[in-house]
Amino acid sequence: MSDHEAKIFIVDDDQAVRDSLQWLIESVGMSVQSYSSGAQFLECGFLDAVGCAILDIRMPGMSGIEVFEEMKLRESDMPVIFLTGHGDVHLAVRAMKIGAYDFLEKPFNDQSLLDLIQKAIRTGRTQRKESLHVSEISEKLENLSAREREVLDGVVGGNSNRIIADLLDLSEKTVEFHRAKMMEKMAAATLADLIRMITHVSRAGKADIAGANALQ
Repeated sequence: MSDHEAKIFIVDDDQAVRDSLQWLIESVGMSVQSYSSGAQFLECGFLDAVGCAILDIRMPGMSGIEVFEEMKLRESDMPVIFLTGHGDVHLAVRAMKIGAYDFLEKPFNDQSLLDLIQKAIRTGRTQRKESLHVSEISEKLENLSAREREVLDGVVGGNSNRIIADLLDLSEKTVEFHRAKMMEKMAAATLADLIRMITHVSRAGKADIAGANALQ
């Protein structure tokens, strides 16, 4: 998907600002939708769209930060760019600390905003692929039996089949059987493949696996 196929969402209570931003962004071929309030935007049904949101940091009703916090609660991974006045930079910094992509202080250069939008779209696309990959690995982990998970823990901990057998009070042949089934379910051709997967989900905070911390 190209940047032109992404959707840009403008949320600002000032119609003149919305119109100006919409004209600017549409002038470079991007699709734009604008909303006069945070509540209106949150109900648009596009929070999982590929693109980015441009939020005014101060709005009546829900502030830009409150809108962003609600987006996070709804597990939206859409990048957010805040527009802020000089006196509200501290709010923008707070927003960055909780995951906003960036902010621009008014008045801003038109090209600076367009460049930032394009960077946000590309970053969002990369993060979305990463999130999908982690979800796929997590789903495979959930399909392991309890015994296969124990063997996985032992393997990730750097233990040989013999040591895992001793730890689990099993025969080495039984461990070999469960290890083979575990590798098959994880779609891991090699031990290195498995380690990469576990490191991936561990860094994303999506897995609690014995020995995983030692891999990081």
